[in-house]
Amino acid sequence: MAILTPIHKSTDLDQQAARIQRFLNGVDAVGDRFGINVPAIVHLDYLRHLPVGTLGRSLADFLAAQQIQPFTTGPRRKQLHDSVHVLTGYGTDPVGEAEVQAFLLGAKFHWAHVILGTSFLIMIQRRCPPQPDLWSRLWMAYQRGQQSTFDADRWKIEGQWELPLAQVQSLYQIKSQNKF
Repeated sequence: MAILTPIHKSTDLDQQAARIQRFLNGVDAVGDRFGINVPAIVHLDYLRHLPVGTLGRSLADFLAAQQIQPFTTGPRRKQLHDSVHVLTGYGTDPVGEAEVQAFLLGAKFHWAHVILGTSFLIMIQRRCPPQPDLWSRLWMAYQRGQQSTFDADRWKIEGQWELPLAQVQSLYQIKSQNKF
């Protein structure tokens, strides 16, 4: 394995960011083609003013802690992605992203989760230090999804922003595991 110098590491991260942005642009283009893109769902100004502990405020705090902006374009499922991180407690590192896909796959089979999960596994293998507990974490995330009643395709988050996060997790039988 080649040792990455700071210059190479920066270039590698830039290339990875460019690939992710191309993928997200592709998701929006497919959404346009199939007419499934929706107006922005996440409005940070509103969510930041909700009480601490609500789903909406937890999302706003999560985005701030991760120093990321919400998805505000494209299909509904894309825009809800970061909210699934908050609901499940999985991180935004490649392993956390793979856990989200495993959870969603367990909750409801969808080829997109298989494809995205495989992509994250490849990324983990190529770019991350060895993860001895990776398969057990993914299996636990999958089982957690199976045990839940969560369906991302039917999630009406707009009516749940003001509810306590724990109540929303309970509603979908998602055991709390907030790690982020």
